[in-house]
Amino acid sequence: MPLTYRAAVLHAPQTPLAIETVAAAPLGPSDVLVRIKAAGLCHTDLEVIEGGLVYPMPIVLGHEAAGIVEDVGREAKGVRKGDHVVLSWNPHCGHCFYCDRSLPILCEGYLAEGPKARAFDGAAKARLADGRELGNLMFLGAFGEYCIVADQQAVPVPKDLPFEEACLIGCGIMTGVGAALNVAHIGPGDTALVIGCGAVGLAAVQGARLAGAETILAADLDDAKLALARTMGATHTVNARTGDVVEAARALTGGRGADVVLESAGSPIAFRTTVEAVRPGGEVIWLGKIDVTKDVSFRWGSLMAEKRIRRVSYGGARPARDFPFLARAALAGRLDLKRLISRRIALEEINGGFAALKAGETIRSVVLF
Repeated sequence: MPLTYRAAVLHAPQTPLAIETVAAAPLGPSDVLVRIKAAGLCHTDLEVIEGGLVYPMPIVLGHEAAGIVEDVGREAKGVRKGDHVVLSWNPHCGHCFYCDRSLPILCEGYLAEGPKARAFDGAAKARLADGRELGNLMFLGAFGEYCIVADQQAVPVPKDLPFEEACLIGCGIMTGVGAALNVAHIGPGDTALVIGCGAVGLAAVQGARLAGAETILAADLDDAKLALARTMGATHTVNARTGDVVEAARALTGGRGADVVLESAGSPIAFRTTVEAVRPGGEVIWLGKIDVTKDVSFRWGSLMAEKRIRRVSYGGARPARDFPFLARAALAGRLDLKRLISRRIALEEINGGFAALKAGETIRSVVLF
């Protein structure tokens, strides 16, 4: 008999997720069956719900998760039954044009298969009760009691890290901390500006601290989020609703501007502000995103002076290396994951969780199983 389990299914954009019983497919040779213990609610999931990101329906969302390995395929490598794992949403082939150039986030197989809402091997890993194939978001589909993934997506981490904290590593933490440590060139004594203090921005604040930045300026529209940023390493804050972010950055640097600007607000104004606030020769990292059909305008002069601008999607992730490192940093008290969790909810409360996310009431809501 196939394994059956509960999952939150999206049947159409702009409709509530439905909690349904679904059936898992048999494991493929390199597959891993994970019992999900915690899954975070991310803006990318919300974009699919609202129709901004288009995927085949019905689909199980959820791409930031942690759990326990229940079973493995006969050829699965690097993971064993009983392992506690954080799941990665960026499987990659390892040998295409982009993988050969150390850009797994641009893997040709990953980009080709992702929009189909299938697993990395091209198969559907679950079905509805009526037999219809069920898609999964970003090769995971973690808003369910179980999830089938490729072996490379299940990364073992220390078992003493709580699942509700571990799951954050799989997306928001990896993106923000990774951008600061793996991508940006932040060194001791530098000034870093982080624009946007949601989950990714607060992770970037912590990453800048871990990288050795002496001054960290956090900018947001919400004083509560700015207060949280101070607890995580920000030395200065500015409310962009009432203050001037560019002037604040220049005031801290003798008029030059920040050495590195990490943007995670995802708005045209924020993107424009980054290149105004960074110093000549400095570096801008864009983490946020807007509708891909929209334009963003810049003052041409703000792009001059040898400034470096880079768009980053997953913090330069090498999950097998980075996830255990981040987990150990959390266990050692060098990385604060607990205070990023605003709400702990049951699967049945997931629609309310997304409503809170849309309203800006939470940093992260985490579904606990």
